[in-house]
This record gives sequence, structure tokens and C-alpha cells, in this order.
Amino acid sequence: MRLLRWTCVVLLSCSAFSCGLAHAAQAPQLIPVSGDVQYTHDPSIIKDGDTWYLFSTNNGPERNGEVPIRCSPNLKTWKRCGYVFSGVPEWIKKASPQTKELWAPDLSYFNGKFHLYYAFSVFGKNTSGIALATNKTLNPKSPDYRWIDHGLVLQSRLEDDFNAIDPNLVFDEQGHAWLSFGSFWSGIKMRRIDPKTGILSMEDTKLYSLAARKRPPNPPRNPPGLPGDWQAIEAPFIVHHDNYFYLFVSFDLCCRGTKSNYKTMVARSRNVTGPYVDESGTPMPEGGGTPLIVGNQRWIGPGGESLLLQKEGDIIVYHAYDGKSGEPWLQISSIAWVNGWPKAAIAGAQPEN
Repeated sequence: MRLLRWTCVVLLSCSAFSCGLAHAAQAPQLIPVSGDVQYTHDPSIIKDGDTWYLFSTNNGPERNGEVPIRCSPNLKTWKRCGYVFSGVPEWIKKASPQTKELWAPDLSYFNGKFHLYYAFSVFGKNTSGIALATNKTLNPKSPDYRWIDHGLVLQSRLEDDFNAIDPNLVFDEQGHAWLSFGSFWSGIKMRRIDPKTGILSMEDTKLYSLAARKRPPNPPRNPPGLPGDWQAIEAPFIVHHDNYFYLFVSFDLCCRGTKSNYKTMVARSRNVTGPYVDESGTPMPEGGGTPLIVGNQRWIGPGGESLLLQKEGDIIVYHAYDGKSGEPWLQISSIAWVNGWPKAAIAGAQPEN
């Protein structure tokens, strides 16, 4: 379960990899990756047995299915090991005929199953939906390996002021499940989930607001189809660390190659539903957010992030665009927790003093 935090055990000796992550308590370290890491977009990572699995948006020329899966025995070398769906499910084709691909998968494990929340939409519109698929195992060689699509969890319509994409599931300290989501419009939202069914809770039907963007004095013109107000915030991801819930989001724009200007931001709260404030004390609903990962000339627009809290050391996975080709690539960094705030690394950046 990616939301589970293991107790670290100090060993007299360790591998170069595990020792490197141990040192991340003082400074974050980029984990070099190789293999099938190009065209990785909106990555979500989880571990099953001795293998790490990475799910992502299918962003690339090879389209043999939807929600590609990559596998690694060590977090460094990756290879494709299948797809969740052979194509866009028929029920989505009927409900949203313009949908061409599935977006932003999110993986978690509870009640004996892996839960995959995924989104469907049309670029620049909020006629979107979040759906759920489950599997007993992520090992494709297991006889229990089978993805079951449970259909729609929640949706947004033209008249709504939010966009139901970019799902992320988190549990609070009482064991309640929560699904955060959102892109542009009025920002990041949250709904309570029934952990027994994986769908919306009937006990708490409130739509919570977690974060939004202030409109700058002279905002740049939005790309065609995007909402008029400049509210470029999306891709929420929440983890519980020590006594806080940390909300990670992506500011600004993805998916524009070398013109992408995504950046990963973070804020924290004592409660899962907020209020989330940044390091300076500015609330996220008022445009707050502490920069975590910012692009450079080599790697542009880092975002679409996912975290894994694990005994080997906490990590963040995200995509960044090649500064020359504009194509998205996978990046992985250890997380250093410094004075209660996370720190992460990006390739090509100058090390901090």
C-alpha cells in the first residue's frame, strides 16, 4: 500500500542504493533511471512483492493499450510489462465519445486489492470522469491477475466549477478514505470514499475545496479551450508524514513540450481536508504553495507527481520534458524531510549549498 509508512531499521551494512536513500535524510538525491522511461507521463508508483510497478498516461507513439505499466526490480532499470486496458472501455466511449485516452492513474492497496483510479476527459473541457479498476495482484504471471473495471466513481459537467480528473486516494488517521482531484477551474477538490466499495461515501457527501490559484494582475492568455480564469493547478497527491498531511500539486501548464512550465508545489495541514498552508503560512485556497521541483534548461516542466513512502526511503516520481525534444521522461528523486518540509531533486540542476 503506497500510503503505508514502514518503520526504518538501521543495519550495519547496506547496498549502495539503500545507503544512498538513507543519506537523503540530509539532502535529496536523484535516482538514475534507464530502460523504457521515455514517454512516461503522470507516473504513479507502488510496490508488490519484490517489484516496483509504475502506471502512467499513455503519452507516446506506441499505443497498444491504455494505462501502460512499467516494472523494475530496483527502481533504476525499467521495462514495459503490460497495460491495464486494451483500449478505452466501451462505457466511456458511449459516455464521452471524444475521449481518446485515459489519464493520470492512481494506485493504492486496501481491503485485499489494488485500486486503480483513472480519469477520462477531453483536453480543455471539464466534462470529465474518474473511474475505478481493481486487481488482486500486480504480478502478470499470477493466476489471480485480472483487472476488473468498476466504472464511474464521480464526474463533472459543464455547469460544474471543477474538473474531475487527476485522482489520488489517501487514508486519514481514523481509517477514512478520501479522493482528491481537480484541474484548473476552481482548483483542487476532495470527496470521501467508502473503503469497502471504493466509490463515493454516502455518509459524507460534501465537496471539499483544498487549493486554488489567484489570478495574476496581467495573466497570459490561456490556450484555446481552457477556462478563462487563470487557475493553472492540478495533479494533487497527498501523503501523511509525521503529524501532517502534505498536499503536492502541479502549477502552470503541462503537455506543451519545450513550452511546458509545470512546477511541483507543496503545502501541509494537520487535517486531511485542510486548511493547507505553505512554508510561509499562505493558505492554498488563496494561491499558496511552496516550490518543491522547478525545471531548468535541461529538464522542463516537472510535474504529474506521485510519492511512495517506504522502508527503503521515501521517493517522488514525476515526468519532466526534455529541453531539446520536448518529450516527457521519467524522473525519480529521494525525499529529504528538512524541518518538517520535503525536498526533492531534478536532473541538470545545481546542487543546493
